Amino acid sequence: MNKKKQLAKNTLIIFLGRACTYFISFLLLPLYTSYLTTKDYGIVDLIQTYVTLLVPIITLELEMSIFRYLVDARGNNKDTKKLISNDFYVLFISLTVFSIFYLIITCFINIPYRFIILIDIIICVFSGNFLQVVRGFGRTVDYAISCVITGVTTIVSNIILIVFFKMGAVGMISSMTVANLLGALYLLFRLKLYSYIDFKLVDHKLLKEMYKYSIPLVPNGISWWIVNVSDRSIISFVLGASYNGIYAISNKFSTIISSLTGVFNLSWAESAALHINSPDRDEFFSDITNSVLKLFSALGILMIAMIPFVYPILIDKKFSDGYYYIPFLVLGCVFNVAICLYSQVYLAKKLSKQVAVTAIIGAIINIVINVLFIKKIGLYAAAVSTTISYFVMMLYRHIDLKKYINITIDKKFLLESVIVYSIGIYCYYKNIFILNCLSLVMIIIYSLFINWDFLLSTYKTLKNKFHL
Repeated sequence: MNKKKQLAKNTLIIFLGRACTYFISFLLLPLYTSYLTTKDYGIVDLIQTYVTLLVPIITLELEMSIFRYLVDARGNNKDTKKLISNDFYVLFISLTVFSIFYLIITCFINIPYRFIILIDIIICVFSGNFLQVVRGFGRTVDYAISCVITGVTTIVSNIILIVFFKMGAVGMISSMTVANLLGALYLLFRLKLYSYIDFKLVDHKLLKEMYKYSIPLVPNGISWWIVNVSDRSIISFVLGASYNGIYAISNKFSTIISSLTGVFNLSWAESAALHINSPDRDEFFSDITNSVLKLFSALGILMIAMIPFVYPILIDKKFSDGYYYIPFLVLGCVFNVAICLYSQVYLAKKLSKQVAVTAIIGAIINIVINVLFIKKIGLYAAAVSTTISYFVMMLYRHIDLKKYINITIDKKFLLESVIVYSIGIYCYYKNIFILNCLSLVMIIIYSLFINWDFLLSTYKTLKNKFHL
């Protein structure tokens, strides 16, 4: 199959599995903001923040290594069985050691919901690992189904536990834990992963090789955590959990872009790994990069133009201040699109150390800006620091990547985007109804213009596929 068509197919399948549930969850924001206080929402957000920090530390990012090595082992059942056996062997040991230390430490430190958090962490480790295994197998349909199960369960259980049983923060944490468990169990039995486990195949030499690939991704993962969500820790410590709840709501809008980026990134990782040594790689990687940047740039500015109309409808008044930070967070997520594109090129070439270095730079910038300005400008410091750190990372990776592969960016498109984003953000903060309407119309026309070839090609493909 044509490289671009295969990438598009995998992206579409994963999108149907993950993105739909993201949008449904997003539409339930009126329920969450009505039934939860800003403090409760801030506490749950902070707990999930620390879970995302601990998971890559516990696993040493072995799930990323198992995905990369399974791609190379496709069609070889012996190597596949060996890889998965080693993977499970390490998971069991890592989680046992972590659980013992966690239970000892939490005897001396008062952590709310300590037991449910431990269960959530353990399930998240297995869920994340299974998802990478199924990607390594190339089973994108099963990946998508697992995501649908997780997403739908999260939504239904949130409604039951928060709205009907009034369980607040505990209800949200419990629903996410149950949802991840069901998604993981589906993959375990659907792919019969247990049939691949044979601890006699444990090979310490292979583990050493896999860790050589994955361990440099640990500081990268921690750095990404710092760039993405350390803001919440600083906000909660300096300003309080209620402010973190407001900031978390602002992030819900930009999360749409980062979630869609994640969907594409999953299929892009596979394509990048498969075609990194192709003769036409420079042209292929440049073409994909420009097309994706145009699509996500349009999505970002369309979101900024539409939020003045939808925010008062979706969000309860007690979260109204969250409106002001959204453009910075959206812009940061658009920069993150390029960062993710470039990171998969690094990983396809097994240059995980370079990924870690650039992420650490972004993390340092993010922390410095937050610490220096959060008392002076409040939540703006968190939003601005995220945007700046993403921009610096994007620029650094683009320049550094030239050593390994020549990705060319459409400069005319970049200039047009700067102008359109400036106009859109100006109208957003003016927040005058007529001005917002004119801005939205202009941005829709611009978005259609820069993505016309892609939309036309997609229409023709769907027409031929479904005989429209």
